[in-house]
Amino acid sequence: MELIVLLTDFGLEDGFAGVLKGVIYSINPSAKVVDLSHNINSFDILEGALVLKAHYRYFPRGTVFVVVIDPGVGTERLPIVVKTENYYFVAPDNGVLSLALENEKIEKIVKIENKELLLNRDNETFHGRDIFSPVGAYLSKGFPIDKVGIEIKNIKKLYFPKPVEEKDYLIGEIIKFDKFGNGITNIDYLPKFEYIEVKGHKIKKVCKSFLEGEKGNINIIKGSFGFYELFTPVDSVRDKFGLKLGEKIKVRRRK
Repeated sequence: MELIVLLTDFGLEDGFAGVLKGVIYSINPSAKVVDLSHNINSFDILEGALVLKAHYRYFPRGTVFVVVIDPGVGTERLPIVVKTENYYFVAPDNGVLSLALENEKIEKIVKIENKELLLNRDNETFHGRDIFSPVGAYLSKGFPIDKVGIEIKNIKKLYFPKPVEEKDYLIGEIIKFDKFGNGITNIDYLPKFEYIEVKGHKIKKVCKSFLEGEKGNINIIKGSFGFYELFTPVDSVRDKFGLKLGEKIKVRRRK
């Protein structure tokens, strides 16, 4: 498989995303490269982890994911490759892979050390170009992971805020806003409930489509990230109701 998927916080303004492709094609001209996203909020490892977790499994077996949300570039955090039963993941070891890998059978983790695979560099500011994209390109050509570096046992886990169980309530929170201003929560399962309360607004049902929602109110739906999302039809629930990251969602259990 010569498919490489890129996920970064580089944006499109400065050429950082484009040069990754230049490096990849220089090593493997036959590669096929897909941009999953380059618009992750700067330095937001959790957002990158959520986007990867939501979408990686829709790609074919053997895909190489190059994931670079890397506020610790040039520090002691490790550059790694993870081989699972189905995919390869190339990334900094800062937790950005940990949510996706909860669903994968890990076969091997290696610390990238083979200097013959890397670009020559005189600084440590652009590992996406100099380390991660060339390693991804070589893996896409069938280069064996055993020759990439030395095996390590574990990856770093990202802190993920779990919903809190209370006597009469399940308490969740907003962990991400998507491009439409929908508020993605950390709740992936709802008990039978009387209502859901957000910032003084009460929700009585789970919608099956966005247009089923009540205009001018906060609604909830099971979204494509696998979590419940707050929304208002054809509008930004974030802007309309002033919601923020960390905003609490109280689910009142049915007695």
